[in-house]
Amino acid sequence: MWNVPKSDPAELWRPAANPAGLAARAATLKRLRTFFDARQVLEVETPLLSPGAVPDDAIEPIGCAGWYLSTSPETAMKRLLAAGSGPIYQIAKAFRAGEAGHRHNPEFTMLEWYRPGWSWRELMTESAQLLQAVLGAMPVQEWTFAAAMKRFAGVDPFSDPDEALIRALPFPPPEHLDRMGLLDLLLTERVEPAFQEAGGLIFLTHFPAERAAMAEIDPAPPATALRFELYVQGMELVNGYQELTDGDEQATRLHQANRKRAAMNLPPLPLDEHFLAALRSGFPRTAGAALGVDRLVMLVLGTDRIADVLAFPADRA
Repeated sequence: MWNVPKSDPAELWRPAANPAGLAARAATLKRLRTFFDARQVLEVETPLLSPGAVPDDAIEPIGCAGWYLSTSPETAMKRLLAAGSGPIYQIAKAFRAGEAGHRHNPEFTMLEWYRPGWSWRELMTESAQLLQAVLGAMPVQEWTFAAAMKRFAGVDPFSDPDEALIRALPFPPPEHLDRMGLLDLLLTERVEPAFQEAGGLIFLTHFPAERAAMAEIDPAPPATALRFELYVQGMELVNGYQELTDGDEQATRLHQANRKRAAMNLPPLPLDEHFLAALRSGFPRTAGAALGVDRLVMLVLGTDRIADVLAFPADRA
């Protein structure tokens, strides 16, 4: 017997993924490396431990020996870009506390890549090419955040009052949820199911400026983040930015994120000062994206359970 149900604790030493799952993971990693090697994008490795972290009200890092395990290789890779690395990619482990479920594991694998001199639009094209190289040809659609919300949730995310957003939800939202939280719920409950039904590759673009994080903002009203998410069968797989190059603006956003964490009774996090110094040294115009490798393997295998593509998920670690 290769694996056993979780209900048999004496057998939890066995892997969760079966041989087909492990083979699909190995083949997918090989295809990803072949794709970037053919395009002369340099593979790099950066530290998993850092004394700094990236404050975010929706992502909680895992502490380790007084430092933090990486929630994403983004800041370290941007230090390489600022030093003149040219185009780079990395397939790395990332760690986030509290992320567990049929599509989540607190330790997961992330592909992240950066294209100096590119626009986010050019990176959208490459993202579709990458997924089609792994999953095969599929139709491609693009929706702006506003258009998708109007079509599938019946609300204008930039002008409708909070009460309209609440009425569009299929259930009462948690108390004290702010506007961005309401929009996140509408995205999950109204838009993503429609994307799943449509199938194919679907880009979602022009998020509210409050969701810019490390992306540039287009100020033309309404202000929107130059950011895209790419969905496959309703599952978010890629998150891409026209990367913010202003170190002072980035520091301001990170301090704002820490203030929001404090308001939510979450501890503030120490900033990665090396990352901010790299941005201030003269960061090149760059487009960058992150892809969830485990989710990609799930699509290759045709499963909706992340445990099917992990040798040892959290309950067997």
